[in-house]
Amino acid sequence: MNLNGKRVLITGAAGGIGSKLVTLMAECGARLCLVNRGSASIASLERRMQGLPTEAFVVQADITIAEERREAVRRMQEAYGGVDVLINLAGTLDFKFFSEASSEMIPRLLQVNLEAPMQLTHEVLPGMIAQGSGQIVNIGSMFGSIGFPGFATYSASKFALRGFSQALRRELDGTGVGVTYVSPRAVRTPFNPEVVQVMAEKGMMRMDEADWVASRIVTAIEKDKDEAYLGFPESLFARINAILPRIVDRALKKELPSLLAFTRGA
Repeated sequence: MNLNGKRVLITGAAGGIGSKLVTLMAECGARLCLVNRGSASIASLERRMQGLPTEAFVVQADITIAEERREAVRRMQEAYGGVDVLINLAGTLDFKFFSEASSEMIPRLLQVNLEAPMQLTHEVLPGMIAQGSGQIVNIGSMFGSIGFPGFATYSASKFALRGFSQALRRELDGTGVGVTYVSPRAVRTPFNPEVVQVMAEKGMMRMDEADWVASRIVTAIEKDKDEAYLGFPESLFARINAILPRIVDRALKKELPSLLAFTRGA
């Protein structure tokens, strides 16, 4: 896909990855609709937008609310006449062992990480099919392939997003509409709580810089990739887990006491 002139809707556009992605997409000449929830992040996006070398506008919306999702798509259609690329980037997480996690976090994570991307896809898909082209880009996680202690609900949401992406891609074969699933490992942004940053410093997980991840997302779109797994050796572990999960079970079992301590803030 040549992104020059393409109409791109990005959720979570003010986040660590999102802000880098916005700049890269603008440099490619894409016309942008930037969606985010908080008023402070909207102000940041509007300042960034002033220096972008392309058409762009900002929509403040909570993507878990149907009316606000529809309004974002309506604004996109009004401004550009349709959507060529939907990037479902917005997400949230909770780092707790499941038995100790807040029950309120379960529906929230599933709404933001899974239901909202599915519903937004449902909104834009008829137009993409009608025009015979388009790309749905779902940003998942390595924890969508490796169920990781302390991230049970987050992993569940990303496993489901990966399954949705795979099934939808197969449904859309021959329509001209593609589905790309991008699976980063941990990224060095405020999205991750401080304790996760500390775990990375202690060598319990590896983290990538947001600008590197954003550049790989752009590459995956340009090359019409079905899937992109970012970061080694985690990308290898994801494949091992799919074939020989007991190996990963044994490796993670050794880390359980430390992980539990981290979830409790020790």
